[in-house]
Amino acid sequence: MIVVDDIHKQFGGFKAVDGASLIIEENSITGLIGPNGAGKTTLFNVIAGVLTPTSGSVHMQREDITGLPPHELFHKGLLRTFQIAHEFSSMTCRENLMMVPGAQSGETLWNTWFGRKRIADEERALKAKADEVLEFLTVKHLAEQKAGQISGGQKKLLELGRTMMVDAKIVFLDEVGAGVNRTLLNTIGDAILRLNQDRGYTFVVIEHDMDFIGKICGQVICMAEGKVLAEGSLAEIKANEQVIEAYLGTGLKNKDKVGA
Repeated sequence: MIVVDDIHKQFGGFKAVDGASLIIEENSITGLIGPNGAGKTTLFNVIAGVLTPTSGSVHMQREDITGLPPHELFHKGLLRTFQIAHEFSSMTCRENLMMVPGAQSGETLWNTWFGRKRIADEERALKAKADEVLEFLTVKHLAEQKAGQISGGQKKLLELGRTMMVDAKIVFLDEVGAGVNRTLLNTIGDAILRLNQDRGYTFVVIEHDMDFIGKICGQVICMAEGKVLAEGSLAEIKANEQVIEAYLGTGLKNKDKVGA
């Protein structure tokens, strides 16, 4: 699905990403871990078009997407969420979802005058789709709730719901578990697994919670100092001496603490 080849991203003299290469297989759920400052979010931003790489390339399904802006990648099915949820706080949860699809008829002045029936039909379809998404995520009871009034974990579910309003192919989730209680995190994890298994979504997840990573991810990639340090199953990653050194600066005797 995604091939990242020798990506570098510098900010002045600082190398945030320093020659990272990785492959994300289609229909997989991949965890991206590493200590703070490892370059994980910067790499996400390069892949998702938020940042232009200093050098290197990104391909999606064999197409070179290096440097394409986020709105173009959105239409290709590449989406990302953020560590801090970005909701329209004064709108309801349903309205937040209905806002997602692009090229809606009501966005043009001509249609507001002469295409009112088309707009009404489209809005009914969007409302039905939004309610289906909210039900899938087990939060249909929040449909009329203002998005700014729901909990942090519910906002993360709402962000995941946004990806379901369009034909997402791959979704990059940045610290989906940050500030989320265990019950809601399990709900989010279950939704990710169902989207992967039932709808063919591919996910890449930045997360520090190793229990969560172990629950949903088949492949784990560890970064440190802007480079890919190791790849494999979570068990293989936790037993890797380089990974342990990167996290703890200690030897194998503390390997069970990786990701704590």
